[in-house]
Amino acid sequence: MINRELSSRLAAGRDRRVTQLAEAAARWGGHVPEDPGITELADLLETAAADIPAPPGGPDDPGHPVKALLDTAVESLRAAARLGGLLPAVTLWHLQRAIDQEHTAHQQHTVPAQRQGRAR
Repeated sequence: MINRELSSRLAAGRDRRVTQLAEAAARWGGHVPEDPGITELADLLETAAADIPAPPGGPDDPGHPVKALLDTAVESLRAAARLGGLLPAVTLWHLQRAIDQEHTAHQQHTVPAQRQGRAR
């Protein structure tokens, strides 16, 4: 009984996080399918990271925090995809980490844009 309840909670948590990540991918301009898989979401965020303009120091400048955050989110998604349903709690942790990294990247990406808009 306890295992079934725990499994249900983990599955619900996974579904919520996949929905959040689908919304995040859409915010970055991705065309999210109706029922996306974790790998598809990783691909969409990877494309978003690749589309971020190069920093003033050049494309190899390691100091581009938004791209680095999205890259970390993609790594977490790929780890979750590799785990599949084998370790639901660990998969959930990777999904939450991806959400946290994307959220921080989105905040850092939109705040400078808002400042630029006011400076004009």
